[in-house]
Amino acid sequence: MKWIVLILGIAANASASVLIKIAMLPPRKFPSLSAPMAALQNWPFWLGLGLYGVAFLLYAAALARLPLNVAHPVLTAGAIATVALCSAAIFREAFPWTTAVGIALVIAGVALITARVG
Repeated sequence: MKWIVLILGIAANASASVLIKIAMLPPRKFPSLSAPMAALQNWPFWLGLGLYGVAFLLYAAALARLPLNVAHPVLTAGAIATVALCSAAIFREAFPWTTAVGIALVIAGVALITARVG
């Protein structure tokens, strides 16, 4: 269960990042008080902001079950890998081999950190 909570936190965090990116693509703009209707209509921004809140709550729940030195690296590495894959798949952003190797190294490092956690 503790790992499921953390995986859901990773998914919420990465989804929030993708939605905020969508919210900043034209014709959408950053919500401001000078254009309140445009701010309210930018639903990806608000959904992304809400998902960051959900990710924080899931992270807090994971911390109740896992050591900080395990939960934080797993959440961070998972979010980095997921966002990198989503940026390439959804936004067609560059995904050079160095990014793939970097993600693999980060995941290997986190695997070593968490190897003794049950």
